[in-house]
Amino acid sequence: MRISNILHFTENHRYCVYRDFGLSPVDGKMLGLLYQPMVGAFAVSFYRLLAEQVPQEQVGYSGMEQQRKLFLTLGLDPSEKGRKFLIEQASLLEAVGLLQTSRLYAPDGDDYMYEYELQPPLSPAEFFRTQHLTLLLRDKIGKFAVLALREQLFSKEPEAWAGASYNKENLSIPFYDIFELNTHSIDYELEQAIAETSIARQPGMRLAPEEEEINYADIILRFPRESGNRAFVEGLRFDHEGMGVINYVAHKYDLTAQDLCRLLDEDGVFDPAGGLQLDQLQHRANLQFRQGKRRMEEREVVYGKIASLRAEEDQPTSTAGAMPEEVAVQMEFYVEVPPQFRSKCDIHQYNMMLRNEPYTRLLKTFFPGTVPDNMLDIFEKVDLNYKLPGEVINVLIHYLMSLLTSGGEQRINRNFVDAIAANMLLKQVNTYEQAVQYIRDQAKVKEKAAGNATAGNPRPRTYGGRSAKAKPEIPIVQQTVEDGAVSEEEFAELVRMAERRKANKQKKI
Repeated sequence: MRISNILHFTENHRYCVYRDFGLSPVDGKMLGLLYQPMVGAFAVSFYRLLAEQVPQEQVGYSGMEQQRKLFLTLGLDPSEKGRKFLIEQASLLEAVGLLQTSRLYAPDGDDYMYEYELQPPLSPAEFFRTQHLTLLLRDKIGKFAVLALREQLFSKEPEAWAGASYNKENLSIPFYDIFELNTHSIDYELEQAIAETSIARQPGMRLAPEEEEINYADIILRFPRESGNRAFVEGLRFDHEGMGVINYVAHKYDLTAQDLCRLLDEDGVFDPAGGLQLDQLQHRANLQFRQGKRRMEEREVVYGKIASLRAEEDQPTSTAGAMPEEVAVQMEFYVEVPPQFRSKCDIHQYNMMLRNEPYTRLLKTFFPGTVPDNMLDIFEKVDLNYKLPGEVINVLIHYLMSLLTSGGEQRINRNFVDAIAANMLLKQVNTYEQAVQYIRDQAKVKEKAAGNATAGNPRPRTYGGRSAKAKPEIPIVQQTVEDGAVSEEEFAELVRMAERRKANKQKKI
């Protein structure tokens, strides 16, 4: 539990407990024999107290109460020392995977609330397959005690079966061999009633930006234990920079925790030392993003057919995930809002979007439907091959879209975009401010070229925004109208002149 200010965690703050499982006798034995030596008896008592806040015959949320109840039940003094001790016990439970603590901020009352989400203890088989927990238990009680506890938790097979080999045949009958469901009609009333009465985790209650990130626990709980990259993924637990890179890629390509687990399980994502290969991860994430885009287009056709059967369509609620840290734009580097955005956002919102959003999300705002594949291919090459920063790519997209909306005849193709990106690389355009200054310089060049054209000068050619000098005009001897046929007298005079020159030349020789 990360608490920077001790006054934010007091006995006066309210709390609730969420539990979606029930403690079985095996779970109780796991808590007493395995978890208690690792975290201590007081932490296990705190865990059992939280579990009892929700009735044992139910799952879900407990009532909202003040944390004073926890302090009094545990016999802790509600002072700074008692608060720090309770925070330490909760941190121990979080470290071994038994608890997840969330802090919720209520703007109306300007106060904090705490949610304690309990996790079930691992089964004996899963516990001993988890390497870091087994090693921690060994460090606490010793190797031979761990082996003794393992034998105590597992019931051995009958002696008649031990050492014998049998051919095992599965005689179980599947569900649909016995039962037959009426799948021709859909009971929308039942689905709606189940959805209304189900215990749904309220996304509106999650106000802290940290909850939108994918943390280490979300990945390690879903990652396969038999994978060869398991040790590398476990090394991300204390690698905050690596988790930041993973969250950046997940936000950029709309990846979930399950998608990240599939990508991290592939070969080549980690180097032999366990370091994360960003280029490989982005390349594979982009491939999955494109495949997901095609599957989404197919799903939209199917969903349209299903939606036509419904009398009332449910309006989907979309929660826009903001970047954890937004970088402000100075007003001297503001760019104009395109005509298609003037009714949707002001100049401040548009420039903040250019500065902070990935190019994949920016392209969606320019196209009312799906983004064309050729546009994604063009900017994918600029991103992965040219290594231009994200904010520079956004300014490039703004510049290209402004060329289209300005009434010009320039078409956006791969060669044109590659030429501009190569020019940016040569001029070392690496920041948002440099990119804005670059497109302003290009606008001045175009205005100057337009002025020369109106003055009668030929328009200079441009290569990717660069103006090239026109070739100098070479004067050519023109044939006049007065040129006519040569008369006989003039022809005879020319022959005499040629003979005299020939005679003079022979005398000199």
